[in-house]
Amino acid sequence: MNSRKIISVFEHQRLCIGEQGFKQIHLDALLKLNDYHEGKYFEPIAKGVKFNQYVGVIQVDGLTIEINPKADKDDNDNQWKGVLLKMLQACGKLKPESSGAAHVKRQHLNLLEVYFELFLLEVESLVRKGLIKQYRKQTENSKALKGKLEFAGHLSRNIVHKERFYTTHQVYDTNHLLHQILRKALLIIDQFTSGSRLYDLCRRVLLNFPDVDNKTITAAHLNNLKLDRKSRGYGYALELARLIILNYSPDIASGNEKMLSLLFDMNDLWEEYIFKQLQKASIGTDILVSGQETKSFWGSNTIRPDVVIRFNDKTYIIDTKWKRPLKSSASISDLRQMYAYCRFWDADKALLLYPGKLKGSEFKSYLTDDYSKVDLFNYIEVDHQCKMGFVSILNEDSGELDDLIGKKVLKTLGINENGNSF
Repeated sequence: MNSRKIISVFEHQRLCIGEQGFKQIHLDALLKLNDYHEGKYFEPIAKGVKFNQYVGVIQVDGLTIEINPKADKDDNDNQWKGVLLKMLQACGKLKPESSGAAHVKRQHLNLLEVYFELFLLEVESLVRKGLIKQYRKQTENSKALKGKLEFAGHLSRNIVHKERFYTTHQVYDTNHLLHQILRKALLIIDQFTSGSRLYDLCRRVLLNFPDVDNKTITAAHLNNLKLDRKSRGYGYALELARLIILNYSPDIASGNEKMLSLLFDMNDLWEEYIFKQLQKASIGTDILVSGQETKSFWGSNTIRPDVVIRFNDKTYIIDTKWKRPLKSSASISDLRQMYAYCRFWDADKALLLYPGKLKGSEFKSYLTDDYSKVDLFNYIEVDHQCKMGFVSILNEDSGELDDLIGKKVLKTLGINENGNSF
């Protein structure tokens, strides 16, 4: 990968043919990739593309395109270099204790290179510890009668060879689905590491890996995997293999060049990052932080706020927004959405949270008469409030991710670091 041409851009930036070595063949491949994913990655423009909120790496035809996150167009480009890797690590999408994740602090490190190295080191560790064996069914001709005799196949194959038996029997070896998935990911990496610092490591791991069937791996195989006590140690390697296999597009480029894309939606990543930081900030307190809570809204439709916080018999709603609003004003649709969350969750306060320099407006009440049912005959009036809040991802002094961001969000809601409301 070091020998490849690298283009570095930011989300919502434009890239046209002729810029930084970007060619027509690259544009054609990107447009095919975009069509395959229902047009969510880019917006086609004249002789180029405009990137959306998806960030990460795309590699095709000797070119690597790095798409970096950037909360606002007015921000300094340099301060956002490497932020994606750090956020992925904070969200648990990069294993913190692994030697590969330690390289996150290196400047200009390719995201694919990080994931490739993590996977190769993980598989190498599994091989060193000893790969597990599993029982599987095998149907073949043999000179000994073992297992179940397949009569139809036996008659069609062994009319002349009376000494053979066509049987189905159990075999206990390393040629099973788990290893077939790992080998498939290894073969994909082998195509993209030629001439890079990882090439020797990849070839060494492949050489030491057992020879297993080259099976076509689909999303169904990966989704239906179930690990037991014996195979639990394969969890992280299989997670990385899933990421590599599902993002590999062998036929999407024009010509013979393969394409590999590793892209993350910054809206989802920002939501997960805030959720993890709030959980971290709530340790040792009575604050309960939950995500993915869903309630029925109308018919088969449901609503789901990003984060729900419960403390002192009060409920708080947080909806994370990665893209900053124009003119520092929330859209009417966002305010209506927050009002619906307040009504369905009986929440006292709701917060629209954006990345940016730490600041916050005052809570304002919705001008409605809302009541919450206490028992069969009694209701209490509820004052639903909402406001916009901004919190910086980076520490202004160090330029690193701000470790106190969770406490700052709680403070924006009116909950201090000791778990007290004010």
